[in-house]
Amino acid sequence: DFTCIKAGHMSDVPSQYFVEKHSWEGLRDIIHCSRKYSGMIANKAPHDFQFVQKKDENGPHSHRLYYLGMPYGSRENSLLYSEIPKKIRKEALLVLSWKQMLDHFQATPHQGAYSREEELLRERKRLGAFGITSYDYHAQTGLFLFQASNSLFYCQDGGNNGFISAPVKPVEIKTQCSGTRMDPKVCPGHPDFIAFINNNDLWIASIKTGEERRLTYCHKGVDNVKEDPKSAGVATFVIQEEFDRFTGYWWSPSAVEDPDGGKTVYLLYEEVDETEVEIIHVPSPALEERKADAYRYPRTGSKNPQSTLKLAEIKTDPQGRIVSTQDKELVVPFTSLFPGTEYIARVGWTSDGKYGWAVLLDRSQRKLQLVLLPPELFILVTDDPAQRQESLEAMPSNTQPYIIYEETTDVWINVHDIFYPFVQTTEDEFTFIWINESKTGFSHLYKITSLLQPGWTSGCPYFKCAIKEEITLTSGEWEVLARHGSKIWVNEATKLVYFQGTKDTPLEHHLYVVSYASPGDVVRLTKPGFSHSCSVSQNFDFFVSHYSNVSTPPCVHVYRLTRSEGDPLHIVPEFWASMMESPGCPGDYNPPEIFDFPGKSGFQLYGMVYKPHNLQPGRKHPTVLFVYGGPQVQLVNNSFKGMKYLRLNTLASLGYAVVVIDGRGSCQRGLEFEGALKNKMGQVEIEDQVEGLQYVAEKFNFVDLSRVAIHGWSYGGFLSLMGLIQRPNVFKLAIAGAPVTVWMAYDTGYTERYMDVPENNQQGYEEGSVALHVEKLPSEPNRLLILHGFLDENVHFFHTNFLVSQIIRAGKPYQLQVYPNERHSIRCPESGEHYEIMLLHFLQQYL
Repeated sequence: DFTCIKAGHMSDVPSQYFVEKHSWEGLRDIIHCSRKYSGMIANKAPHDFQFVQKKDENGPHSHRLYYLGMPYGSRENSLLYSEIPKKIRKEALLVLSWKQMLDHFQATPHQGAYSREEELLRERKRLGAFGITSYDYHAQTGLFLFQASNSLFYCQDGGNNGFISAPVKPVEIKTQCSGTRMDPKVCPGHPDFIAFINNNDLWIASIKTGEERRLTYCHKGVDNVKEDPKSAGVATFVIQEEFDRFTGYWWSPSAVEDPDGGKTVYLLYEEVDETEVEIIHVPSPALEERKADAYRYPRTGSKNPQSTLKLAEIKTDPQGRIVSTQDKELVVPFTSLFPGTEYIARVGWTSDGKYGWAVLLDRSQRKLQLVLLPPELFILVTDDPAQRQESLEAMPSNTQPYIIYEETTDVWINVHDIFYPFVQTTEDEFTFIWINESKTGFSHLYKITSLLQPGWTSGCPYFKCAIKEEITLTSGEWEVLARHGSKIWVNEATKLVYFQGTKDTPLEHHLYVVSYASPGDVVRLTKPGFSHSCSVSQNFDFFVSHYSNVSTPPCVHVYRLTRSEGDPLHIVPEFWASMMESPGCPGDYNPPEIFDFPGKSGFQLYGMVYKPHNLQPGRKHPTVLFVYGGPQVQLVNNSFKGMKYLRLNTLASLGYAVVVIDGRGSCQRGLEFEGALKNKMGQVEIEDQVEGLQYVAEKFNFVDLSRVAIHGWSYGGFLSLMGLIQRPNVFKLAIAGAPVTVWMAYDTGYTERYMDVPENNQQGYEEGSVALHVEKLPSEPNRLLILHGFLDENVHFFHTNFLVSQIIRAGKPYQLQVYPNERHSIRCPESGEHYEIMLLHFLQQYL
């Protein structure tokens, strides 16, 4: 019993500190005060950078730098630019002015009314910002294309017509389409054309003539999900949520010039059939209409969507009018070419347009194939046997796909974003830079040359290439950052690769450079003591870094890269100009202190602690353990926490000690560290959290181990419940937000990667599902609070529904707070405020 432990400790414990109890209104005022500061700096930093060289020998500026940012006084992101001067005065800090590209333009839909597609994409991308949230850019013409106000717009700057000096009015691209046009992209080889998705089909349009053409007819557009299972060019829920791919089509990089002066361009796209995928119903945002939205959602162990790659061919005349469009399919079905493929994880083109490429995964996510697909491998879609035969005969005899790289592991493969194909210099070899994590357990860069051996016939469809050489570019117990949109920048003239990684410490991201001609030294280009997110210019002469540390809010600086003659790598980059200075911390913000300790598992573990602001020697403070604990997330690092985790500072200001620990399973520490969760989610994480708590209590004598609350959202909500079930003697309270309570009800891509399919790991699924262990929950009231958004289409409200049913059946006490209009992330400011007050109120009453 929890109270016995507490009483047993009382005699040798110094006096306990009790947090002052506030009224609900009083807590509301506290939240309002803390939020004033976060409003000053949240989302303000510029991002999505694009350097463009000005090439004006007599002008004062070398580059124009474009980006998305929130100008002073604005509440939404806009398209902005700054001029980078050729010369600076070393003794003065130059702060670049942010210039508006768009004239009096409101990008957020009226009253924030996003379409369902836009709303769901914002959920998948975890987007909180309003306004323009992404853009597509065409370098030669200076064309910027973006989605805004439920429509598409473009503007031009820096192309053949030179640079603007005053804001321009963006041009709206008119349409006959009903519904939202999603995922717009400029055609690289014919920039008068754009493509977009409308109602789950692929369209193209000319911004010059206004002509629109629907390329695919997969989706019927009926109002019944069950009867309309197909889509073209759209990434499915699992591909977006669990593999971070948000598009389903890819323009070829160049156009083929036809003899008549016209052009041919290609679009590679994914066609998906979800016929066999389960349909689930989630309450609609229009609650008063009592409707439910239907979604295709593949639960672990059930059928996934079936995908294939197809090719759209578009021919235009010399005036840029569409002459014809053709839909083409692979000469042999995708499943026959690549048996065992379950997920098409990444797709693209080589820079010369000679090959499409794709990254394929099997269902278990332990085998990866990197394949090349020449456009000639696709033939006309037709029911006419004679026409099909004609297409087959026109196909060059040596046309074949190639598997240029294969990777297998016993743990799981983390899909990444790093693939740099070099232009081929000989027909039978293909060289590229790739990331491999399974080889050493840490993701590192390799330069690989594969031999493209001919010899495929459709009767013998195995075409794995031999590897001629594989050169290790980076190595060691640290990671090259490769996930969540990470990039590398390859300078073929100097044979240097720029990348971001954790070579100095797992707590900081830095920009590094290594030579791929003579790999050896890895040189850090960013200053230590901070964590950086960088973007390198196309000319490799500048980079911009957004950086911070636990005690310094973010700033954004531009650095000049220079090289000395004798040294192939760089000398220390030169600070050039500031785009945003750190706003500084407000007086009542006390940054957390980072600590580390040796875990019993043999790994060094990192944590951070927020000390209570009114700390008095010898007093023990109630403690909140804030937890996530699952894969692909790192909470403890040397970056500023005062925006996303401002509430942890608020808790400390009220007298709580706050502890955060990254245990086994979290990322940036290598595959073995992350892989500790394999087949046993929920069975190792709490051990590390409790060890960390005990370490903190010994090191800092203000932690009251008899009054600890555990709190988190999503995986953190799941672990908050696990903590109360497994260690009710350690955790007095659990506050669980949007928890997964039964793994059988979560999706295929995530659950099977970490837990295998249910029939192979029945024990793991049972032991890891909190709803099946409610009998171990404590019988004292006011120890468990569950929070969940009713419209959650990721961790469905079913999880909480099922958990609460089991709790009631077991006769255990609980409290439930539902947010009727929220999904997985709380977005509405009123809901966010209510949750924070609820959290503070529950803690002050019962901890």
